[in-house]
Amino acid sequence: MANPGKPAEQKRRTGSRHYKPADDLIMLEKVSSMPVPLRRLGDSGLALWNRTWQMGQVWLSANTDIELLQMTCEQLDERDLLLEYVLANTDDCRFERSALRELEKSIRTNLSLMGFTPTDRMKLGVAEVKRMSLIEEMMTRDVE
Repeated sequence: MANPGKPAEQKRRTGSRHYKPADDLIMLEKVSSMPVPLRRLGDSGLALWNRTWQMGQVWLSANTDIELLQMTCEQLDERDLLLEYVLANTDDCRFERSALRELEKSIRTNLSLMGFTPTDRMKLGVAEVKRMSLIEEMMTRDVE
């Protein structure tokens, strides 16, 4: 039987090739207020801007991440326009459909770079799934 893997917290404390030791970590200041977009955004871009700063305020930096988020929000606005065009012109828009898929791939990559996938949040140490102990499970069942 194989040995069970070490928890991510233990790897981070002791250091491994995937996790830096805790001494080397640089702490970012938590964003106290939502920054204003650098350039004008459409409805979808502005909605993403607001959601991103609300959800990612623990790990996003208003100094270093703001431009990537701005570009991603602009890409989302561009996606809306391109999607509207593709849906309205279903006859021959093979190139536009391809561009739409590439744009969606780029948006997904940017969101991943900013830590908005479960895997990336785990790498950042922001959200780690912790299994409930048997006692905690019993206590939650009793409360319900």
